[in-house]
Amino acid sequence: MSIKPPLFRNIAVAAHPLVAGASDEAAQIAAYLLTERIPVTHGLLYDEDLRRRIISGEFDLLIALGGDGTMLRAGHLCAPKGIPILGINLGHFGFLMEIRQDRWREALKRLLRGDYWLENHMMLCAEQRRGAALLGSWDVLNEVVVSRGKSVRPVRLEASVDGRFLTTYVADGLIAATPTGSTAYALAVGGPILPPELRNILLVPVAPHLSIDRAIVLHEGSAVSIIVHTTHEAVLSVDGQPPIDLADGDMVTARAGEHTARFVRFQDPGYFYRNLTPHMNRNPSSGDRS
Repeated sequence: MSIKPPLFRNIAVAAHPLVAGASDEAAQIAAYLLTERIPVTHGLLYDEDLRRRIISGEFDLLIALGGDGTMLRAGHLCAPKGIPILGINLGHFGFLMEIRQDRWREALKRLLRGDYWLENHMMLCAEQRRGAALLGSWDVLNEVVVSRGKSVRPVRLEASVDGRFLTTYVADGLIAATPTGSTAYALAVGGPILPPELRNILLVPVAPHLSIDRAIVLHEGSAVSIIVHTTHEAVLSVDGQPPIDLADGDMVTARAGEHTARFVRFQDPGYFYRNLTPHMNRNPSSGDRS
């Protein structure tokens, strides 16, 4: 558990633009904070002016309204400045979110009197290289996925850890995930669940064919390199963002990044294990409301 910082002095409230009612709820939260004499700005998560002000370090807290995808986007935005994020769940699953939509008034009262703690989430730095050229670099909160494209044909992925050859996967893809991402795509393909404050890298193959089919947990200080061998389409995806085309011989690397995502928590630190069973037994995203 992290030591909590001083009380927040300037707060941004950002709503996901595609979540029904999120903008109105953000306005209500901002109005409440103003009655408590807290400087506050509210808007949409993708508003360029609001994003510029967050990136400049103007705020010391972001309240994000939406679902887990909203928290990922908020993490990318806030982590470089060390700005904590409080998630209010207006989506389906809400694994990363802290409070329900109908509980925010109670939660904000606790926040303003300093009754909270900050949970640190490791991030990765991912890079794509083609020969000696660096084509792109990204901060990653959930996972990096190197996979086949539209063609239903596996790709050969040569994996190395700390410069030492590990194995060549013949698979639909390979996931390099953070502990945060261990409950996302990595979990769906059979990977283990890691507590969020660990600082390990999880390597999980997707539909491997006659290859190592077990997940591997790497040390925080390790770096994994994935070289793509393919005669057809292959892609790179970072935290579910639009895929990036990969060419034969491209290398994707993932290592512990310099930034840390910080989430506001009100529950005791054992919340993660306590909430596992309800999350595993009922996934609202499936549409099953029973």
